Amino acid sequence: MSSERFRPAVTVAAVIERDGRYLLVEEHTPEGLRLNNPAGHLEPGESPLQGVVREALEETARAFTPEALVGVYLSRFQRPATGEDVTYLRFAFCGRVGEGLPGRALDTGIVRTLWLTPDELRASVSRHRSPLVLRCVEDHRAGRRFPLELLTTDASLYAPEIKR
Repeated sequence: MSSERFRPAVTVAAVIERDGRYLLVEEHTPEGLRLNNPAGHLEPGESPLQGVVREALEETARAFTPEALVGVYLSRFQRPATGEDVTYLRFAFCGRVGEGLPGRALDTGIVRTLWLTPDELRASVSRHRSPLVLRCVEDHRAGRRFPLELLTTDASLYAPEIKR
C-alpha cells in the first residue's frame, strides 16, 4: 500500500446546447487534435462555478452562465510512453452562452469551436479527448440536472483557516 495520498485532478466542464447542437472545442493534445467540451483544471482559490465560467470563456471566447450541475464524474487515463496515470474528478455544468466576444482569442491549444449534433458527436467518438465528452452530453440529453446549490464553497477557500 502506497503512503502517497491519492490526488485526483479536479476539472470543470461546460455542456452547452443551442438548437439541438452542442458547443465543443477542437484542441491540440499529445494524441493529436481532439474534441472536448469546453473544460479545464480547477485553479487554486477558485470554486467549481468560477472555474467553469473561466474555462468556457478562455476556450470559446463566450461568456457562460451555469444553470445546473449535470453530474460529477471520475475517469482515468494512462499514457504508458511517459508513465502518466491520471484520475480526473470532473464537475460538468450546463448553461447558456452569449455570442462570441469580438477580439477575444481562444486559449492556447484551442484550434476552433464547433456546434455538433448528438449524432455528429456519436460519429466522432474516436476523436474525443475522453469518454466523458459524450457521456456528459448524453446525461444532459437525458435531463440530468442538479441544482447549483448542491455545491458549497466554504469561505475558507478564499481566506483559509489558520491552524496553530
